[in-house]
Amino acid sequence: MLEMLDTAVTLETPEGTEIEVRPAGLFVRGLAFGVDELIRWAIIAVGLLVGGVAGLFGIGIALILAFATYWLYGVGFEVLNNGVTPGKRMQGLQVVHDDGTPVRLPASMIRNLVLYVDLLPAAYTGAIVSMLLTKRFRRLGDLAGGTMVVYQPASAEAASASTSGSRPPPFSLSLAEQIVIVDFLERSVKLTNERTEELARILADTLQCPPAEAGTEIKRIANGLRGTNQT
Repeated sequence: MLEMLDTAVTLETPEGTEIEVRPAGLFVRGLAFGVDELIRWAIIAVGLLVGGVAGLFGIGIALILAFATYWLYGVGFEVLNNGVTPGKRMQGLQVVHDDGTPVRLPASMIRNLVLYVDLLPAAYTGAIVSMLLTKRFRRLGDLAGGTMVVYQPASAEAASASTSGSRPPPFSLSLAEQIVIVDFLERSVKLTNERTEELARILADTLQCPPAEAGTEIKRIANGLRGTNQT
């Protein structure tokens, strides 16, 4: 099994929690990248064909859009889809920060911009050499952005399924507070039950949850914020 060639590493999150992740190796990342490249170039080809109809001006605009598409494709999916592009989804992969936390906009922008450097001198030689020489299989873009590609843990949907139902928060929450609660749900699949409950008790008083049931109640609130209703 090729997956067995990838090694698990233990990381410490900003909360002081240790989590185990499995960095994805060159082969499986190559498969995911191939799918994403096909999608990118299909979009670019359509843009060039449409731009060609409008003459040189149209082609110029199409080339600018091609650059934007090639760069923003990865950024958009990674930031808005929890680090998962279509190619990565097919291989069960996702991009995370090198401390295991979900990837955010600045890191995603850097890693995707450096993708052009990874291409050099040809056929993504820079990326291949970098992944072979780093123990977490990180290309140059990952090193610059402080990210890595790992196998996805159990999904947040699985965490939702382990809790019965959803409920609205007891009072209006700011966007930042909502993000914290949903992040708690997504990270809980990587933590032990004991650590999950420990972190939940920190939020229990603020969210008016009984401390003994804090983990379950906060997950229900998170389900409500995510628009899921497990029964």
